[in-house]
Amino acid sequence: MAEKLFLGIGGSLRRVSRNMGLLRCAKEVMPEGTALQIADISSLPFYSEEQEKTDAVRLFLEQVKKADGLVLAVPEYNYSVAPALKNALDWASREPGDILAGKAAAMMGAGGGMGTSRAQYHLRQSCVYLDIRVLNRPEVFANAFSDAFTTEGDVSDTAEGRKLRARVADLMKALSEKI
Repeated sequence: MAEKLFLGIGGSLRRVSRNMGLLRCAKEVMPEGTALQIADISSLPFYSEEQEKTDAVRLFLEQVKKADGLVLAVPEYNYSVAPALKNALDWASREPGDILAGKAAAMMGAGGGMGTSRAQYHLRQSCVYLDIRVLNRPEVFANAFSDAFTTEGDVSDTAEGRKLRARVADLMKALSEKI
């Protein structure tokens, strides 16, 4: 059986982003027979119909096309989706061939007190229109300012970090079972 390939898209561009840390964690806990590639969306220009596709856009679109599913790490900015993540999905949504339609996706996020629950619910609305099939459970809302993360943004080896790692592993297992 061929390995299932998932594409991780992190909506934060910060070097020590806890959301990128969640994606790195996911890459480490992928179930057997699966792999996670993490997209670099930092060079994507803002989407506009008049904007020519750059090399970064072309690479990202190829990654989306090849992926069996998506892993979305969703930061929360002002109670909503971070612009970098929304922009990446906007680019993919305009590609001929409806490359997002029917793709399974897992969503997780690290942020303030409620994790990124509000942003994840907003992004789910966009995913309905884009026909991305986001898992309903398990949900991963992590407190970015807890002991679950190191100062470098990685999931820690503390008791809280191990619990978070287990929740991310459960999410990756559920996503793998949907493909």
